[in-house]
Amino acid sequence: MSAEHPHQTLDPAGDAEDRMVAMHSDPRFLDLKRRLTKFVFPASIAFLAWYLLYVVMSVYARGVMSTVLFGDVNVALLFGVLQFVTTFGIAILYSRYADRRLDPVADALRAELTAPPARDNHDLWGGRA
Repeated sequence: MSAEHPHQTLDPAGDAEDRMVAMHSDPRFLDLKRRLTKFVFPASIAFLAWYLLYVVMSVYARGVMSTVLFGDVNVALLFGVLQFVTTFGIAILYSRYADRRLDPVADALRAELTAPPARDNHDLWGGRA
């Protein structure tokens, strides 16, 4: 562990494959996965429930869905348009969430993982640099 990265568990001198394997048990990576799941799971469940409501009402509540709201716009059309609005809304919310809570951690972990292995102060011929 270094003073720069107090939670660092990766061996900077290890080869890339060893570092990638070690990353899977790194507490920072596990926290990143937890943060992703914290957003994606509830958002997915909410959207699927909303979509299924639209489908079920289109099949079983035709009277409600055919209710004219104004002009040629009925409840079914409004629900259909709101599906697109919801999709874009979730995408925007996820983008903001990722910018704040995911990307900084992911960028730091990626930089650490892809950094060249640490070398000692010897040149290729065994002498001091």
